[in-house]
Amino acid sequence: MTTAVYPGSFDPIHSGHLDVIGRARQIFDRVVVGVLDNEHKQYLFSVEERAELVRQSLPPESDIEVRHFSGLAVSFATSEGAAVIVRGLRAVSDLDSEFQMALMNRRLEPKVHTVFLTTGFSNVYLSSSLLKDVCAHGGSIEGLVPPVVERALHDKLAPTGAAAVRAG
Repeated sequence: MTTAVYPGSFDPIHSGHLDVIGRARQIFDRVVVGVLDNEHKQYLFSVEERAELVRQSLPPESDIEVRHFSGLAVSFATSEGAAVIVRGLRAVSDLDSEFQMALMNRRLEPKVHTVFLTTGFSNVYLSSSLLKDVCAHGGSIEGLVPPVVERALHDKLAPTGAAAVRAG
């Protein structure tokens, strides 16, 4: 049985992330979504909120596991018994930093491999930061995030919370 982890901030999860999760599940026996809690980064949603939004965004019958972690993704992968770290690519511009990270992970743990999965064309331009910005300024994000995420974003980014938008 091959286990893969898909680590990320998911602040919040969007259609591009879900596309990569679905592709990973078609390939690997077990997929664990790892929601990163980086103490040096400010998030709109807490790690618990982000993990719950991921869970609620998955189909009810989904066997995808969701956990949160801190520290290195490769250490998280090892703790989950994963042989693979899945990374999503939107464009060639993502490849440089992702390749560098993959090589470092290989150096740290040679038994854990990185697999790059591209998102579908309809999701290439999506990023959590862009979606938060659009939502904070009254633009529609319908269809770009699951309904539960859209509601959560609107709740967090109400006029008094719009200044709380942070990169992520």
